[in-house]
Formats: sequence, structure tokens, C-alpha cells
Amino acid sequence: MMNRTILSLILTGGILLASCAPKEKKAGAAAAGAADTTAAIPVKVMPVSKTKIARTIDYTSTIQAYEEVNLAPSTPGRVDKIYVEVGDRVQKGQKLFLMDRTQYYANKIQLANLEKDLSRLDTLLKVGSVKAQLYDQTKAQYEVMKTNVEFMEENTLLEAPFTGIITGRYLEEGELYSGAPGMSGKAAVVTLMQINPVKIIVSISEQYFPMIKNGMKVRLTADVYPDKSFEGIIFRVHPTIDAMSRSFRAEIRINNGTELLRPGMFARTYIDMGEVEAVVVPASTVLLQEGTNERYVFVVENGVAVRKTVTLGQRFDDRFEISGGDLKEGDSLVTDGQARLKNGQKVEVSR
Repeated sequence: MMNRTILSLILTGGILLASCAPKEKKAGAAAAGAADTTAAIPVKVMPVSKTKIARTIDYTSTIQAYEEVNLAPSTPGRVDKIYVEVGDRVQKGQKLFLMDRTQYYANKIQLANLEKDLSRLDTLLKVGSVKAQLYDQTKAQYEVMKTNVEFMEENTLLEAPFTGIITGRYLEEGELYSGAPGMSGKAAVVTLMQINPVKIIVSISEQYFPMIKNGMKVRLTADVYPDKSFEGIIFRVHPTIDAMSRSFRAEIRINNGTELLRPGMFARTYIDMGEVEAVVVPASTVLLQEGTNERYVFVVENGVAVRKTVTLGQRFDDRFEISGGDLKEGDSLVTDGQARLKNGQKVEVSR
């Protein structure tokens, strides 16, 4: 009986020892893990400072005609004659098209008759054979008809207002111009463009408004000419800032003597802003928040990693300009080991 009791006690003790051992091992592992999470991560840092950079801002844009006009008569009517075709080069004052002039000729005859009546009345008025009131009424009719004739003469024979090239012809001779947009979407008979020079309009961030001036030189490239660049000049700066986009518009004129550039082409413009002081950091120090477009860096403060959001400016090879955010001059920027860091984590700066 006593032997059975002793055996039972031995078995019970063995079971208790077996069940306690894993718990002790698990507790030890958990303690080790906790120690790992609080362990300082070795990093390298560099002081943040400003340096001089050649500031160049670039924007995409579309080339436009320097001047463009959709020519049409002031009133509907039949197109009598068109003197130009698409692609024709015309000089200022050259005839473009002629509208039906039936009413114009009728008004000219009336004007000639009124001129004769006015001349006779003028003679009779001098000898007192007619009242001044009749003379004044006839003179008023004459002046109105003269204005109508001059207006119809100008609006039935359309001339080129500037030297350029015909880029659209929307009607044929004998067709009726109704004044409403046709299949082309334009309420016009022909379109005239000036393509030498050409111009582009760019929307520039408001922060550069004090720096952009008339006369500044601009470099332009077009994708269709990858080995060429063109020079332009800012000739007009719009005086207001768009409240939605926080940008303003500037117009750039580009000499186009070779006529390589054509309206509608895609172009990139580069504006040299001169040398400025800015914070520039290695591109490898800037991290991207997954699922967002947020950029950030780590700095070391009192032995702890601190995450700071930044806004990127221009890129210079393997460096980024920091144009905004929380990073400031004098911060200790983490340059090595930043990919393993979390905000508030202990770090050890190594040399």
C-alpha cells in the first residue's frame, strides 16, 4: 500500500514538472522579444543645411498661334467668292472672301441720290427757298446711309487683319452663311493664324509670382524634336492669382522662323530662376507612405527617431529639394537605417 502511494506521488510530480517547463520557456522568449523591441537601432545621420542651387521650374503646355481669328461677316448671307484655300499664306490686307453684295449696291444707289438731294437743298437753303428743317432731315438720312454703306462694304469683303496662314475653310462658294456653328464647330468662313511667332501660356505656382517678370528668357522643348530646344521670352504676366489652383498665368513668345513649331504641339517649358538657397537632401532619405502620396524622413532627437513629413521640390540627380514640411535647418537627418525605423523608436548614432 505504501509503495503504491509513493509511486503515485512520483508520477504526479513528474507531470507538474513537465507542464511547468514550457511555460517557463515561453515566458523567457516573450521577455527576450520585449527586449528586442526596445533595443536601439544603429543609424547614421547628417546635419540639415541650406545650399545654393540653380533654380529651374518646368511646366507642360500646348503651343498656340500667336494670333488667331475666325473670320465671318456680321450678318447671314450667301458666300459669293472665297479667294483662299487651307494652307495658303496671306499678307495683311489681302482679300479672303466676298459675300453677296446685292443690298450693298442698293444702298450705294440710295446714298448717291441722297447726296444729290442734299447738294440741291444746300443751294436752295442759301437763297431761302427751303426750310432748314427739311435740309437737316435729309442730311441725317444721308449720314445714316453713308454709315450703312461703309459698314456693309467692310463686312461683305473680308480682308486679312494680319499676316498668317489659312488653317480652316468651312464653306464653299454659293453656300449660305447662317451665323450658327457648322460641322466644324465654328461660326466662321475661314480661320487665320499667325504661326511666326507662336506662343504658349503656362500656369505658374503663386510662390514664384514676385520673381516672374516680362523679358525673362525661357527654354522650350517639343517631344517631336527630341534633339532640339527653342528659346522664348515672357511678354505678358497676368496680374491675378487663381483662387482654386493658387497659380497665375504667363504668356511666352517663341520666334518660329523655321516654322518647326505648330499650334497644338505638346511642349515643356523651363524657366531659369537663378541661384537660390534651399534645403537639399539625399533622395534615399525620403520615404513614401504606402497607399498615399505622403513623403517623410526621420530625424534624431534626444536618441529617438522622429518622423517628419516633407514636400518635395526639384530633383537634382540623386538629391531632392525640400520645398515644405516639418524638416528644418539644423535637424539630424537619418541617412542610413531609416527603412527600419518607426516614430519614437530608440536609435544609436554610429559614425
